Amino acid sequence: MVLDIRLWYYTFLADPRRLSENFVSFSRFCSRIRILGQPPMLRSAEAGLLDYTKEVYVTKDRLTQNKNIVVLIMAGGGGTRFWPLSDQKCPKQFMNLFYDRSLLQQAFDRVSGLVPADNILILTNERYMSLIHEQLPEIPEANIIGEPVAKDTSAAIALGAVLCRRRFGNPTMVVLTADHLIHPIETFQRTLLSAVRAAREEGCLYTFGIVPTFPATGYGYLEQGERIKSDNGIEHFKLLRFKEKPDLETARSYVESNQFLWNSGMFVWTVETILNEIERHLPVHAKALLPLAEVDGTDEWGPAIRTAFETLPKISIDFGVMEKSEHVRTVRAEFEWSDMGGWLALEKFLSPDGNGNVVNGCVKCHNASGNIVFCKDDKETVALVGVDNLVVVRAGDKTLVVHRDHAEDVKKLVERLQLDKC
Repeated sequence: MVLDIRLWYYTFLADPRRLSENFVSFSRFCSRIRILGQPPMLRSAEAGLLDYTKEVYVTKDRLTQNKNIVVLIMAGGGGTRFWPLSDQKCPKQFMNLFYDRSLLQQAFDRVSGLVPADNILILTNERYMSLIHEQLPEIPEANIIGEPVAKDTSAAIALGAVLCRRRFGNPTMVVLTADHLIHPIETFQRTLLSAVRAAREEGCLYTFGIVPTFPATGYGYLEQGERIKSDNGIEHFKLLRFKEKPDLETARSYVESNQFLWNSGMFVWTVETILNEIERHLPVHAKALLPLAEVDGTDEWGPAIRTAFETLPKISIDFGVMEKSEHVRTVRAEFEWSDMGGWLALEKFLSPDGNGNVVNGCVKCHNASGNIVFCKDDKETVALVGVDNLVVVRAGDKTLVVHRDHAEDVKKLVERLQLDKC
């Protein structure tokens, strides 16, 4: 058996000589090592500093033990907040922003060592199915599920749960998204498996809460209640309330209270548990989507799913189920997490200059500070003079200039552009 050992990049300083020593050691345990990923800013070995990865060994026994887990990766977003780099033809989840693996591929990498590829489903818009197959040839074509129209996360998750029950029975279902950056992977996997065990044993709906590092206004928040248990350092809490994206003052009060976590949009539950909740709180979704199980894999699938989706309202799983259920818990995640929701997220991954400008590409600044500049073509030059706190993006024949305080409004701009011809 050829064992693929997947390497994920955790940034830390190391003697480059250790890298070659580790590869010698690795070769004693496996016939092949495949590197999946590359750090955003790899320092040269000549400089004596190198970013590289720790290894996560995957055994055949571990994959066999986790066959009762099914992972659903939601990858259907239009990536409008990353316009003009991201567009409807190639949204952000399919782009290599910092690594040589796209955001979608990295989402797959995080769980491919835990469950077989047959147990990973990708929910997306039907226009992206071939692109996903191209980026993830390991995933069976039948596991790439195309939605005819976007109807938010309740529809995607309900459809995924229906197919999971049809194909796998009542597995524990892990719901992830394709636009996160997470490390270290080992901590993420331990947290995930802790939630999986609890969800199956206790029949609860689990979400991942991220410890906030600043008063973010672009994330929803979770108010944690009583601590239930500690599972080898993974803390479990009752969840009191979901809070929508707050203003800055409210966000500060959340962070100072130490009672709130960022809502990551990742979930764990058994298939029967979530379907019961959907039938109770989203009866329209249940009525439309449950019958699709009978036509899975048949010629009737295409017409049936289009008819079903026409009847569905747009509603998130947070609002449709999680805020109404009496059986919601959270694990407090200690891994580093970034939701690549828009241009402001780049600040964590690009080094600032002396005036707080973070740039990608050939950028010249004079009397300018606090700007984020991204130039896709390294043959182009972007110059800023006497401006502060802007987001400036050059991609193809399009240019974006927006004040950083209004970066969330890029989505609204794109919606207008789709209606207007410019």
